[in-house]
Amino acid sequence: MARHSYTGGRWRRWALLAAVLTVASAVPLLRGRDPAPSVVRVPEAAAPERPVFYVDPAGAAAAEVRNLERQGRQDEADVVRRIAGQPVATWLTDTRAATLDRAEKLVADAAEAERVPLLVLYAIPHRDCAGHSAGGAAGPTTYQNWILKLALLLRGHRALVILEPDAVAQAVTGCLTARRTAERYRLLASAVRTLRALPGVRVYLDAGNPTWVPAAEMAPALRRAGASSAHGLSLNVANFETTNDNVTYGTELSRLLGGAHFVIDTSRNGNGPAQPGAGDEHWCNPPGRRLGAAPTLRTASPLADAYLWIKRPGESDGACGGDAPPAGHWYPAYALALAG
Repeated sequence: MARHSYTGGRWRRWALLAAVLTVASAVPLLRGRDPAPSVVRVPEAAAPERPVFYVDPAGAAAAEVRNLERQGRQDEADVVRRIAGQPVATWLTDTRAATLDRAEKLVADAAEAERVPLLVLYAIPHRDCAGHSAGGAAGPTTYQNWILKLALLLRGHRALVILEPDAVAQAVTGCLTARRTAERYRLLASAVRTLRALPGVRVYLDAGNPTWVPAAEMAPALRRAGASSAHGLSLNVANFETTNDNVTYGTELSRLLGGAHFVIDTSRNGNGPAQPGAGDEHWCNPPGRRLGAAPTLRTASPLADAYLWIKRPGESDGACGGDAPPAGHWYPAYALALAG
């Protein structure tokens, strides 16, 4: 994945959280442009946060905990459990039937647990512009059919969807031809419309991070990509920028986009960004980073719907030096460094 580093609202959020946790609730997942349900508002001190997002017991971190315990490495297992115990997003990165089956099982398991799954759709054609995470759907028709199939399996369920990390930012920065750029905007806008039609699904269109594309350039591109129909934007996916800087950036985008809300990936921003160095070192598995704020609906801004772990902590950004495995593969040493 290419990465570049260059409370009045609280009452409403808690009201929606209470509604979401009601069995068979059909209300929106998070606070956004949809009206809040009519529920009793209670003081924040009397409304401790309850789990809302699904923790996948089959995730890579959970598997690593079990592996370490079998080897008798209990101290290391306890460190990795700091990752395994949190709800992290599941990335759907190709259009194979097996990926759809995996998504369907995850959504069903989350529904059974009365929790909300976090899904990242990451299969746009010409993904990552030949970077570490290059790939994606074979063409626009394949991608549109994939989105329709996902919508069918999500129908009647709740989910929070992060739509295509980097896709808009890369279109703005010119790594695609003019024809492919126009095609990308059309595909994203169509995907937003399709997913937004599902009552239980919240869709957040990715908007990069504070040091990549200036808000004044990003906002019109987001409009072309369907941001006005999305529930909001996602910021800092797989990056390390501070939460405060993301709130500032998100607030500026919101001003330019008529009040858009956003979610922030805090999975690895506990120490903020690494300093730019040679090559990709400042974004690809940079040393000295730490886990950030745990997933929560308690945020520092009424525009920020949630802090989420969108990037799966402990999974590699790419084979960018040392013993780092390819992007998306579990990286044991990096997981221990993040959580230690």
